Parts: sequence; C-alpha cells; structure tokens
Amino acid sequence: MTDNIENTLGNAEDYDASQIQVLEGLEAVRRRPGMYIGSTSASGLHHLVYEIVDNSIDEALAGFCSEISVAILPGEIIEVRDDGRGIPVDIQEQTGKSALDVVFTVLHAGGKFGGGGYKVSGGLHGVGASVVNALSEWLIVRVHKGGKIYEMRFSRGDITQELKIVGDTDKTGTEVTFRPDATIFEDINFDYDTLKTRMREQAFLNAGLKISVEDKRPGREARDDFRYEGGIREFVTYINRNKTPLHENVIYIAGERADSMAEIALQYNDSYNELLLSFANNIHTPDGGMHETGFKAALTRVLNDYGKKINLLKGDDKLTGEDCREGITAIISVKLTEAQFEGQTKSKLGNSDMRTLVDNIMTEKLTIFLEENPAVGRAMMDKAMTASRAREAARRAKESIRRKNALDGMSLPGKLTDCNVSDPALTEIYIVEGDSAGGSAKGGRDSRFQAILPLWGKMLNVEKARADKVYGNDKLTPVITALGAGIGEDFDAAKLRYHKVIIMADADVDGSHIRTLLLTFFFRFMRPLIDGGYVYAALPPLFKLTRGKTSRYALDEEERDAIIRELRGEDGKGKVEVSRNKGLGEMDPHELWETTMNPETRVLKRIELDDAVAADEIFTILMGEKVEPRKEFIEENAKYAVNLDI
Repeated sequence: MTDNIENTLGNAEDYDASQIQVLEGLEAVRRRPGMYIGSTSASGLHHLVYEIVDNSIDEALAGFCSEISVAILPGEIIEVRDDGRGIPVDIQEQTGKSALDVVFTVLHAGGKFGGGGYKVSGGLHGVGASVVNALSEWLIVRVHKGGKIYEMRFSRGDITQELKIVGDTDKTGTEVTFRPDATIFEDINFDYDTLKTRMREQAFLNAGLKISVEDKRPGREARDDFRYEGGIREFVTYINRNKTPLHENVIYIAGERADSMAEIALQYNDSYNELLLSFANNIHTPDGGMHETGFKAALTRVLNDYGKKINLLKGDDKLTGEDCREGITAIISVKLTEAQFEGQTKSKLGNSDMRTLVDNIMTEKLTIFLEENPAVGRAMMDKAMTASRAREAARRAKESIRRKNALDGMSLPGKLTDCNVSDPALTEIYIVEGDSAGGSAKGGRDSRFQAILPLWGKMLNVEKARADKVYGNDKLTPVITALGAGIGEDFDAAKLRYHKVIIMADADVDGSHIRTLLLTFFFRFMRPLIDGGYVYAALPPLFKLTRGKTSRYALDEEERDAIIRELRGEDGKGKVEVSRNKGLGEMDPHELWETTMNPETRVLKRIELDDAVAADEIFTILMGEKVEPRKEFIEENAKYAVNLDI
C-alpha cells in the first residue's frame, strides 16, 4: 500500500510549478464536466438543454421574449429558439471579440454579472452557453438582429466558423442547435418526457410565456405546447388534479419590494401530506431556504391568530407548523437581483431579505383573505385542528412504543435477524415479503453485513392514513425500529443503522404491491431515505438457464434469449435447459443467495425520485382514494408491464 501511495504522489522534492496544470479556456469544462453540470449521466445531459432555455427565459423575465421552442431532432440534436432581442453581436470592449463569441467561449460571461443586461436572471452559474458549447460535438448559433441573420459555429468549444452574416430577417431572436459529445456523456439519448416536465414547469413559473417542446425523431414523434396565463395558480391546480381540494379556488398572494418580488399560490386538499415547491429566479430550491422559512412562519402565525379571533383556539391552544401544512399544496416563487444559493448543489436560497419579504406579504394578504373568505378560513382551521389532534395521538403512540421498548429491555424487533458488523456504511438490510422467504434469506445471507427483516400479513397503505395510525402499526413499527432513524420530522439519517435498505419481493403482482406500499411509506414518512439514495429494490431473475455444468440467470425474456444464444455458441445446436424461477419463498437458501443476495451476481435497482411533483402524483394515483385516475394510469402503462408474472 505504501509503495502505491509513493508511486502516485512522487517524492515531495519533485513537487514544483511544472506539476501545476492551468487548463485554458473551456478545457477545464471538458476535463471536469461534473463540476459544471452535476454529472455526465442523463441528468447532466438534459441539463445542457436547461442552460440554453434558461438564457431564453432571462429574455422573457426582462420582458423581451414571448415564445420559446425546444426540439429533439434525429441524431439526438437539440434545437432551442426564442423571439427575444437576440444575443448581442457587436464588439465587447473588454475582450475585443464579438459579444456572441464571448458568451459561447468564455466562462462566467454574459448579461448576468452586473453589466445591466438583466435585472433578474434565472441562469444559475452564468456559465450556461459556454459549458454547453464545450460539451457538444458541435454547436451552431444563429442570431436574428437588426434585419440580419448572424451565424457562428463551434466544435467541442473551439470556433470552426467565425461570426458572419448568412441572410436577412424581419424577426429578432436566438437559435441554438447542438449535438452533445458522445465521448463525454454515458448516453446521449434524450428523454422527451423529462424535457416536457421541465418545460411545463417553466411555463407555470412564467405566466403568459409560451413554451413548446417537440420530438422529431422517427417513430417517437410528439409535441406539447404550454402557456399558462394563471401562472403558479394553474401549477397548483395541475398538481391537485387527482386530489380532492377543500376549497375551490387557489389562494394567490403576490407583492414586491425594491427589485425583489414574491408570489405564492396555495390550496388545501383532503390528503395528509404537504407538498411545498419553492423557486428562486425560476430555479427549483429542493432544500428550501429563506423564502420557505418566511412562508412557513407566516402561515403558522396567521392561522393561530385567526383561530383565536374566531374562538376555535382557546387559552394556550396552539397549532404547530406541521398542523398548518397538512394537506397543503403550495408554490413559492421569488425573483431577485442577487440570488445567493447555499451548498454544493445550489439547492437552498440564502438571501435573508427573502424571508422578511415573503413573511410580510403572507401575513398581510393571507390575513385579509381569511377575513373576506370565512368559509375557506373555517375549512383550513378544521383541517389544521384535526391534524393537531392526530399529532397528539401520534405523540402518545410514539411514547407508548418507547416505553414498551424500555420495559422489554430491547429496541430491535424480534423478527429482525441482525448482522455482525456495526458500521452502517458497510451493512444492508433486506426487507423480505413473507416468513418462508425470510427463512431462506436468513439461511443464505452473509451474516457479517446482511440483516433480514421479514414482513407478513397486509401492510398499511399510509396514503390513506394519518401519522397516528402509522405509529404503533404492527407491520410498520418493526421497519421503523430496525432502521433506527425515526420517522416524519424526527427522521435523522445520521442514526440510520444500514446504508442499503433493500426491498426483496416476488416478481409478481403481490410483490409489486408490497414494494409500492413500502415505497409509499418511505416517500411520505422517511423521504430523506430515498433522497439520500439508501433504498433499493432487489430484482430476482425470472429464468434459470443451464447447459451442461454452466448455469446463468436472466431478469426477463430479452436477457433470456440473449443468454440462450450465448450458451449455444457458434454451432447453435446445443440444448439449453430453461426453467422459470420459483417465488422467493420456494427457493432454498443457496438459490436465494446465488440469484438475489450475492453482491457479485445480484441486480439491485436504486430508487430515485428526481421529480417531487411526479412522485407525489404517482403515489396519489396508485395509493389514493380516487379510482378513476388509477384506472387511467394502469391502462396507459399496461404496455410496460408485459414481463409481470400475473
């Protein structure tokens, strides 16, 4: 080990200026793309499109752009057009180059750095166009401006055609066409639905702006046009479309101070979940920040004051923030000149004046709204007070569990077969459907780092239950206790006892139901578990293939057929035995280890939720009260379930 370290670092005396690399121009972006777009996976690929679209949206925020179009062309080429003013093409004094050249070849260049180009800007890093250019096999930009069409071409960040006039025009705007560099990205196949979701969100956040997205690849043709005059009000209506609202109209609140403005749209529904989505300059802030803090404080204060005023709250009665937010869907959108984002991923807004602005606007205008709409106010209070009573019942249930564990002298559930290693980073827990599968898993596991928790009987659907029903539930309590990190607002990932939580269920309808119930529970009550990447689904193979002494496993029919061809070899005549795998409970310990638990051979799928709105919608549809949306969802997605063992 010591030799390896010395070989890697060299001798201390050799470390001099010659070993310091200065990466010129956009070379740094190509060398370390993850620093600029997060990753070279699908999320980073789609981020390229967002960077270009953000520049067009900046024009819309400034009042100069009314339409943006995004198209996926054959060959995984992206085309983004807008009808803004067009990127400037005159000479930029500081560099002696055209402004267009600077925007696409120099990092941290653009109209967002105090030059007066934009009062409010959505571009997060101010590096968008140049980074997209650096990470593209080729890029063409055309600017319609002053009656002329200007064009410039690039390849992997280098200029291949200097700026020149290529035609006349009676329009203004910018067109950017590019193909991502396949040597940089893991895969350059664009997902239409991913782009559609993002463009719909941006249209909601910019009332009146038309954004169209189109797929022009053969066999995948699709088009969607978005324009929402109601802005974030329509966003809330869209999110709540599969829920039952408690009041018909979305509450809309807006205000501004100096160069900053805030708008809030909210509506309560009959679910037990809250969904807050916050944005700063159109950038989603999943970790919240000052604007969310101001919203939460004002909502809690206003409802408590209103409750006392109409004599629903007496004496020392008080609602908590959690009570006031049960069943709420709210969008908080702020626009400001100097947005300060916290953290490596820039996912939290740090401007303290945004807390004050949102708090003041909410306090003043929600108070007036409740006075003018007593029926809505009463419905909101009834919801919050019912939540308060349920929270108290949940607290008693939680205390009961703690007392019971203390009296029992043990904190781990009796059915848990724990592992020997205590370091959570090295351990994993299999949550297994049924006692028989649990028995096989116990026998087949590696006891050093694999723990087994079998589940039995019908599990609670938490989408239809309040927290007080979750605490003390005999099917969920063992899961909560085994993981050791708490639940709801008390959840603390630092206390998690295993860093891989693996759901292992049969590859049939019942197994899918168990997985969905568990994932619903994790999403609603242990969300950081999913956000932190701790949750996995084991994928047991459907087929076992044997030729002679060689055995292989296949997850589906496609893999089965490929393995058959491989085992038969070039002569193609060898006989391959194919058997459909048994359910987990029918496998002996050795089979279960070999197919589903051995880290060398198993297949695990990490559960990821990139889009909180989509995830909330799917769990509401699949596990909620309304039957019709669920029926529609199943009909639309049945084609993806062909491999299900029904």
